[in-house]
Amino acid sequence: MDGWSARFDDAFTDDNVVRMADALGLVWADAHPGATVYVGFDTRHAAREHARLVAGALASYGLRVRVSDGPCPTPAVAWTCARDEAAVGAVALTASERSCEYGGIVVRGADGGPVPQGFLDEVEQSVSLAPTSERGAFEELDLMDEYLGSLAAWVDRPAIEARRPKVVVDAMFGAGTGHLARTLTDLGCDVVEIHVEPREDFGGIHPDPRDPWADSCEQAVVAHGADLGLLLDGDADRAAVVDERGQLLPARALIPLVLGNLVMSHGAHGRVVSTLTCSACIGREATRLGCDTTTVPVGFSRVYREMLEADAIMGVEEYGGICVPAHLRERDGLLVCLLAVEMLARSGKTVSVMTRELESAIGTMWYARRDLRLDPAATQAFRNVLPGLNPGELAGRTPVEVSHADGLRAQFDDDSWVLIRPSRTSSVVRVYAEAPSAPERDALLTAACDLVKRGL
Repeated sequence: MDGWSARFDDAFTDDNVVRMADALGLVWADAHPGATVYVGFDTRHAAREHARLVAGALASYGLRVRVSDGPCPTPAVAWTCARDEAAVGAVALTASERSCEYGGIVVRGADGGPVPQGFLDEVEQSVSLAPTSERGAFEELDLMDEYLGSLAAWVDRPAIEARRPKVVVDAMFGAGTGHLARTLTDLGCDVVEIHVEPREDFGGIHPDPRDPWADSCEQAVVAHGADLGLLLDGDADRAAVVDERGQLLPARALIPLVLGNLVMSHGAHGRVVSTLTCSACIGREATRLGCDTTTVPVGFSRVYREMLEADAIMGVEEYGGICVPAHLRERDGLLVCLLAVEMLARSGKTVSVMTRELESAIGTMWYARRDLRLDPAATQAFRNVLPGLNPGELAGRTPVEVSHADGLRAQFDDDSWVLIRPSRTSSVVRVYAEAPSAPERDALLTAACDLVKRGL
């Protein structure tokens, strides 16, 4: 996350929120006096109040500050900022998919995308020991109508109206609540929305669109006989899809399906940018569709930098975040949901049939990740030895390529791969693997974990 997050019962206090806003205001106003900054917020504890604190602090530096008049998705704030030539950036009060105990501040640049690391470093160096007390005036306005209208214009309304799919929407008590359901209803869908009541505790779930937190949506799809279910994370920059059987689509299926829709229905043609931890299925489908691929180290900021080139049509990350730069150089879960509904309507098929047809065309791969939690000293020791590791075999298999671009990644001749990557922010070594079968995948995971343990 490009910003800062902390627990409400620890560091996420009013004073610390203002200190962060002061640093942002100082840096932005110094480089762009009088520029516009947009502020949005999600549905977390005191999010509106924190947004107003941030807005007042930013405005005290002479910036023109425009604040959402209600909870709104981070992509909506970013999209609005990107369309305003006078805007220098945006701030969203959100901790995205983290649990209700956390608050956060996310920062976006003038084009709605991530801010450079140099900017974040300058802001961090500008954080004062105490918050200021000066506050400036700011404007409150609706950030949703134009944004949702733009999203609706992306998809084939007549096809959706003709199919009239039944859709379960689960914004997981987050910032997308009401907004996606309203747009789908306007497009002609029969919508059942769950988790809509205001709940600062998020009903005990994490607003993260994966199992087990997706259980309620999966069950609702079956109970209502829906054509599909759509989930959004806490700030709605990531989405997930549930098929008509109540099965959550993995990212290795959802991303290629959305890519196929962009190419076949929207005429997109160019490069697909993905991280090293993304499924091989994405590259396979891109090749089948005639698209080039570029792989970058983990982190959406790296994907973003590649998407600054005009030929990029999609950027993706391992957790299912999808960016369509023709819309916004940032992930947008609501757009992904609308594209999924359009795909369903235009195909005349069920989601499970489309998934099976995809697997028939590009093959099946089994993907998983294991986290090895170590003490800080052991994690640093492994970081030190990692560049020298060059395994000649793993799980009885000989790699065709070993790379140290972001940890250690071994590639095999059947598109199987394994990646060992120490976390940059915690004492965890993450191990990823993918293979044509679950036993082969698990063997690679076990061999890689053993390699980590031997390297300590």
